[in-house]
Amino acid sequence: MRILVTGVAGFIGMHVARRLCRQGDEVVGVDNLNDYYEVSLKQARLAQLQGCAGFDFMRLDIAERGALERLCAERGIQRVVHLAAQAGVRYSLENPHAYVDSNLVGFVNLLEACRQSRIEHLVYASSSSVYGANESMPFRTGDNVDHPVSLYAATKKANEALAHSYSHLYGLPTTGLRFFTVYGPWGRPDMSPFLFARAILADEPIRVFNHGRHRRDFTYVDDIVEGVLRCLARIPQGNPAWSGLAPDPASSRAPWKLYNIGNSQPVELLRYIELMEQAFGRSTHKELLPLQPGDVEHTYADVADLVRDTGYAPDTPLEQGLARFAEWYRGYYGY
Repeated sequence: MRILVTGVAGFIGMHVARRLCRQGDEVVGVDNLNDYYEVSLKQARLAQLQGCAGFDFMRLDIAERGALERLCAERGIQRVVHLAAQAGVRYSLENPHAYVDSNLVGFVNLLEACRQSRIEHLVYASSSSVYGANESMPFRTGDNVDHPVSLYAATKKANEALAHSYSHLYGLPTTGLRFFTVYGPWGRPDMSPFLFARAILADEPIRVFNHGRHRRDFTYVDDIVEGVLRCLARIPQGNPAWSGLAPDPASSRAPWKLYNIGNSQPVELLRYIELMEQAFGRSTHKELLPLQPGDVEHTYADVADLVRDTGYAPDTPLEQGLARFAEWYRGYYGY
């Protein structure tokens, strides 16, 4: 297959592109290499891909109208894995327009490119943050998600709705994947593994929001990649039993589907920090702080739909995943 991966210099994008190349697909990767975090890390991820047979990189901003349409047409793209987005809940409080440009304008540009080129299947990253103020656990794809608590979450919910409109109007097969707290080697510096690792190795206090009472469904990046590839291979056909009288929020008569991808074993933040300290062989002081605006207190994925349709469920234990992260972090940063 010839597959477009957007956000290819990002954390998940690099891992997905590498797996696709290793299984023999041709990958066209695009990224705008913005400076939301250190560009050198993005360039280092790209360096991991440059030696992969079948990989080609183009610097491109998905918010530029027409750029993706030209690319898909010229390169004969067959399927798309869309991972480019402005990430981060707290940053959305400071710079909302970055989320509008990338997550809304960029997503519509991508949908138009897929429509014009008759793409076989678009798989795109949504987020567990769409569950917002929901308190029923575990989160199910059939739950109502009408109450996002951050602009970032609202843009991801909007992506799901926009995708459905294109699936309904144009028959474009789309699958949205709600990722749950992804971690692992080559991760993002604004996420907790990096922040905690820096503090632990520098013997500085760790800032612990919500007094450590958060519970998160931490999901190892290799498990996310496996879920993405399995869903990419399964093109949605539409649910003939779907009814507008009792609508299922996770499916449609149109070729549109949603899945959770999470470890289904939520861990309290204080326990997570203990495992981080064990992985790095050091302990540190914890500065307990209140809940931050826009944060969801708990996440917990129900992956029954994913297991039913793909036969797969994430299963990497947190202890194992954090040990791999710590080994990579020490090697990359020279500790």
